[in-house]
Amino acid sequence: MRRGFSLIEVLAALLLVSIVLPVVMHGFDVTTSMATVARQKTEAAALADSKMAELLATGDWKNGVLSGDFSPDQPEYKWVAQIVSWEAGSLQELDVHVVWTSRGKEYDFMVSTLVDQSVQ
Repeated sequence: MRRGFSLIEVLAALLLVSIVLPVVMHGFDVTTSMATVARQKTEAAALADSKMAELLATGDWKNGVLSGDFSPDQPEYKWVAQIVSWEAGSLQELDVHVVWTSRGKEYDFMVSTLVDQSVQ
């Protein structure tokens, strides 16, 4: 009865590990990146919703305060609001974009609502 592994068996196992290990590590990297982006999108959605509510409550969207960031808590996220014409009367569309950069790529999350310019 033989005990142990032959040199060929050990080399074959090392070759297999050297092929599989980088693929598995790349899979972990992709999974981690996707989880990070999902978390950031969730944060951006909450920030956009909060900023929209703030702009509507304060009326700052009428006064031209249409950009900024979320310092000091989350300075990596920036926001930009814009007013877009709407086809019906005095209604306009208020869009709030939350923008951030992750791993060299820029992401954007947007929420919209209709506002009435004539309401004071």
